[in-house]
Amino acid sequence: MTMTIDMHDETGEINDNIQEAVIRLIDYAAGQLNLAGEIECSITFVDNKRIQVINREYRSIDQPTDVISFALEEMGADEVPILREEGAPRVLGDIIISVERAHEQAVEYNHSFERELGFLVVHGLLHLLGYDHQTKEQEKEMFGLQERILSSFGLSRG
Repeated sequence: MTMTIDMHDETGEINDNIQEAVIRLIDYAAGQLNLAGEIECSITFVDNKRIQVINREYRSIDQPTDVISFALEEMGADEVPILREEGAPRVLGDIIISVERAHEQAVEYNHSFERELGFLVVHGLLHLLGYDHQTKEQEKEMFGLQERILSSFGLSRG
């Protein structure tokens, strides 16, 4: 499995060490999820103001949020499936994370910024792979999987 992550930092806060940690975490999560082949996704780090604009435009919720995922493999009602050319990488989509919100939630949940950022990265990745938390069953599966990945990677709570 080869994972290519296109990272963009609009905040100036995500230094090389944090970027490397995010790449290690995504690679680890991909291994835990048994992903195979060439895979691509993008992660953009923004502030609360920027993610609020995106949240308003795409979800009609006019407030900042912590993470938004745009899954390319997810089909809307009137969409046709995207067919990959043979040998082409699997492009999962885009993850947008509010660094500002990650700092706020780390304080709120009394754990490290690294843990919170890791949680948001894995949460976004799982959404790109089709996981959701609309029902209690889905929430239990997705959040359980997140916690197993984060804990075994060394980003446990507290």
